[in-house]
Amino acid sequence: ILEMSHRSKEFVAVMERARSLVKEVLNVPDDYEVLFLQGGASLGFYMSALNFMKQGGKGAYVNTGSWATKAIKEARRLGEVDVIASSEDKNFNYIPKDFQVPGDADFFHFTSNNTIYGTCFVEPPKANGHIIADMSSEMFSRPIDYAPLSMIYAGAQKNLGPSGQAMVLIRDDFLATAPSGAIGRMWDYNIQ
Repeated sequence: ILEMSHRSKEFVAVMERARSLVKEVLNVPDDYEVLFLQGGASLGFYMSALNFMKQGGKGAYVNTGSWATKAIKEARRLGEVDVIASSEDKNFNYIPKDFQVPGDADFFHFTSNNTIYGTCFVEPPKANGHIIADMSSEMFSRPIDYAPLSMIYAGAQKNLGPSGQAMVLIRDDFLATAPSGAIGRMWDYNIQ
């Protein structure tokens, strides 16, 4: 497969079969796109904010460990970040509860499972608006409640493939809010 053209019918068929299998195995609703990208979750930290933080807008984040901290750092390169809850005060050994997502946030981002600290959201947090989940540490490990989630991204190295790769599941209505063509082609979810 490494020697095939990425535009050949054979390779396109492989990718479409992979998307189909992801949708089948994860029971992904029809209104979600499945993307396979480079850069792992580390690039996902940046791309999610780049695509969905509006000019002069902000993202809301919960800081529950190393990966959430890195996502916050990348988002701060692009705009305002509101860390609405954190468990840093106790070395990330718990999941914050009873936090409120501000209504003016362009999106809410959380990391669902923090393997370094052994903490996990049992279900997605409640929020009005779009929710982005980094599910790198648990993709394919349990059923997903898609109803509250606008987007999921996962670095492949945990449960899905070689490091440096990522999978993104993104709901069509959320994807439509991204400013297609306003950012570089390599980071634009609409072009992928």
